[in-house]
Amino acid sequence: QVQFVESGGGLVQPGGSLRLSCAASGSIFYIYHMGWYRQAPGQERELVARVTVGGNTYYKDSVKGRFTMSRDNAKNAVYLQLNSLRPEDTAAYYCNTSPPLGVDSWGQGTQVTVSS
Repeated sequence: QVQFVESGGGLVQPGGSLRLSCAASGSIFYIYHMGWYRQAPGQERELVARVTVGGNTYYKDSVKGRFTMSRDNAKNAVYLQLNSLRPEDTAAYYCNTSPPLGVDSWGQGTQVTVSS
């Protein structure tokens, strides 16, 4: 069972930047496509970025050009660079495989709050 620990969130002003990190347990991390998801209060969790096993990336339209996802298989880690942050990016951010593993696989997430 792969487990995830997210970090790097915080409070940032509009236009600011953050770098999120996710450490994954398990020795077979490299076989999974990976995703960053976010969930704002009262909303469904949504996929915002995805990186395939081969390193190809996908981004939700609203974050294209602002967010960059990467992976380091040697460290069992994925990262999300968030630039030009907007108040609507405020959410709890989670990593998981893409598509996600079972309901028990979600970590605690890391909170990103964009506010002046």
